[in-house]
Amino acid sequence: VQLQASGGGVVQAGGSLRLSCAASGRDFRIYAMGWFRQALGKEREFLSVISGSGTSTYYAGSVKGRFTISRDNAKNTVDLQVNSLKPEDTAVYYCAAAEGSHTNFYTSAADEYDYWGKGTLVTVSS
Repeated sequence: VQLQASGGGVVQAGGSLRLSCAASGRDFRIYAMGWFRQALGKEREFLSVISGSGTSTYYAGSVKGRFTISRDNAKNTVDLQVNSLKPEDTAVYYCAAAEGSHTNFYTSAADEYDYWGKGTLVTVSS
């Protein structure tokens, strides 16, 4: 599976972006899809995950209520709508895929993800 994230950019505080991740390969539905970010000098941080079926989602407390994850299994894409952005949201955002034994599987553990995209930079100015 190859993943390509896009949609990053420079936005003012309070603004929004829609990040998208396109996946190549077969059987997209067997993968839980997650979003992570890494700010300069900080550790990678889990943000959100959606199960292969799309019926289950989970968010980190720091973004719950501001970020929304969704997926389109017909198009092999997963999106992350990011609203009410803050300067501390500045980071490289990565999408990742974790193969599950069933389509309701999801995880927030980075070491359970099998494939990672290259990331897209989000810069929030104050």
